[in-house]
Amino acid sequence: MEGHWIRLNRLFSDGKRAVIVAADHGLFAGPIAGTIDLPRAIEAWGEADGILVSPGMLRNCGHAFSYRGAPMAILRLDWSTVFGSPWGFEGAEPTRILSPERALALGADLGMATFTITMRDEQADLHNVRHFAELVAAKRACGLPLIGELFPVAPQDLSADELFTVVHTGCRILAELGADVIKTYFTGERFADTVAACPVPILCLGAAKLPSEIDALELAQRAVAAGARGVIFGRNVIQSRDPAAMISRPGCSDVRVLPCARPFPPLPSRWRRHPCLRHARERGRG
Repeated sequence: MEGHWIRLNRLFSDGKRAVIVAADHGLFAGPIAGTIDLPRAIEAWGEADGILVSPGMLRNCGHAFSYRGAPMAILRLDWSTVFGSPWGFEGAEPTRILSPERALALGADLGMATFTITMRDEQADLHNVRHFAELVAAKRACGLPLIGELFPVAPQDLSADELFTVVHTGCRILAELGADVIKTYFTGERFADTVAACPVPILCLGAAKLPSEIDALELAQRAVAAGARGVIFGRNVIQSRDPAAMISRPGCSDVRVLPCARPFPPLPSRWRRHPCLRHARERGRG
């Protein structure tokens, strides 16, 4: 679908990687530092390629997306108990809170939905596959690109080998289900194996707030060196001393221009021949 390609290629235009700010924490954890006054805080994140928000907050933060060159609006489409481990939750039951069609009507450029694979709880895995597959069918019908967030149950309790197994397996399953982009954990040196086995771009999340901003920037650089197509950072940006500087400073901004191990899938051939795109190339924008 043409609308799908328009939106998806804006995120990875010119073969660059993406730097996205996650600001949907209030949907899962209530107000946290950095998002107390989100309509005001979001004004400092204008250098990001995209900003992830919840449906209600898109209405309150529309000014952050409504000008030329603004970040892309990425809208959370679901809620899951997998994010409730701090409350003692032990499962991963997702539920849709917004349809892709409605997300487009609200002004979204992309959608995001959670996916958890346990490889031990048959009913939870079945529910997660069905939930994500239904969203894929709906997003294909309306042309909204969908980011699948692979999030394990209680990731802080997993060993490095366990986390790698879940991420490696889950990323391929998400791609097979029809995710356009994947958001997940960086798993170290073996992350390159996951990238090689996954035909869609993978963005690495920042997870918990790291001890220093340098640690977060080093995580970003290690992830892209292993093949990630960018990062989606929440607390490591919004709770930093200067979020605007964090997005644009060397390390995070360099994520966009480091050489790509695997280029983004090309536009359909009929688009590459389009006169508007040819004109853009001649002017150095394509």
